[in-house]
Amino acid sequence: MTDTDNRNIVWVAGENSGDYLASLVFPALKNNYSNTPFFGIGGERMVQAGLNPWYSSSELSVRGYLEVIRHLPRILKIRSNTIQRSIAESPLAYIGVDAPDFNLGIEEKLRLQGIPVIHMVAPAIWAWRANRVHQIRRSVDHLLLVFPFEEELFKNLNIPATYIGHPLASVIPMEPDTPGAREKLKLNAYGPVVAVLPGSRKDEIHWCGPRFLGACDLILKSEPHTQFVIPAAEGARRKEIESLLQQFPAVREASILTDGGSHLALEASDAVLVASGTATLEAALYKKPLVVGYAMPAISAMLILSKGSTKWISLPNILAQKGLVPECVQMFCTPQILASHVLHALEPRRREYLEPIFTQMHESLLRNTGELAAQAIESVINKKYS
Repeated sequence: MTDTDNRNIVWVAGENSGDYLASLVFPALKNNYSNTPFFGIGGERMVQAGLNPWYSSSELSVRGYLEVIRHLPRILKIRSNTIQRSIAESPLAYIGVDAPDFNLGIEEKLRLQGIPVIHMVAPAIWAWRANRVHQIRRSVDHLLLVFPFEEELFKNLNIPATYIGHPLASVIPMEPDTPGAREKLKLNAYGPVVAVLPGSRKDEIHWCGPRFLGACDLILKSEPHTQFVIPAAEGARRKEIESLLQQFPAVREASILTDGGSHLALEASDAVLVASGTATLEAALYKKPLVVGYAMPAISAMLILSKGSTKWISLPNILAQKGLVPECVQMFCTPQILASHVLHALEPRRREYLEPIFTQMHESLLRNTGELAAQAIESVINKKYS
């Protein structure tokens, strides 16, 4: 199957990390589908790589039960429109990228209409909501897996899947150029550097931001020459972070706030303070000691944790199956606790301990992800239309 079929391919990524992962697959898939339009939901990276957007992924970027309820009418409208447009377009395939709460329901309806469905980044049934496997079976023709241990899991569940490696492992250098990154950011030559990533969602900035910046304030009292690099995922997040920084004048003076550029911030750092999510894996791939913090409304946290089946929330700990890095969640996500852990992370022995472990983790995730994903997608399409 090549460009002779002029139908499009629909992609739907529901958040910043999914937008990034999908954009890395676009070039390889375009080799055989250069004249096939890509439509759907994505962010700036997917648009730059060739997506014709129906909506921005930022409109779906909500985490937590109570937070979703507030935005539910808008999300349901987007969901309904996406289903209607996808059925009307009758695309070569629908490719959902992560965001299982949004994507799986759409995928189930489209698969019933005979549209091939590929889901990139398998729902983490190994971590929580294990009963979701039944919906996956109904909704998905093929899974694209980004973690090696998932291959055997889904094979045993008789769900077609391909391990494609993690796209970030191909993008992030095995040996980071920390001095070069600091030069690009025009950081001072002396003093420790801490990358601060409080999240890419509005609710994350609201809940994690004050705690993270409060920790930075305390760190400055112990290490007055510390510099902070704070990448903002988008313009709205930058304004929210700037507003919070007004409450912490010392931190504001010691910080560089950037538009995007999270990888440069991580590469330049000695340690990382980061909200739970894909950024925890990015920090590990840059071989940096990290401290994970996360806070949300108590009811949301109780509902999420009640469905969990893993001891950890951060990807480095889940992949290692042990507590490599501190996780400070809810009542433990305080400026005092976070600051104490970050100061410990800045000690040279922490980097010396974690660096070889993170290097081995990096190697296990390194595959020709774009090509493997493209081959799997083409195989599903060819099977349907041959």
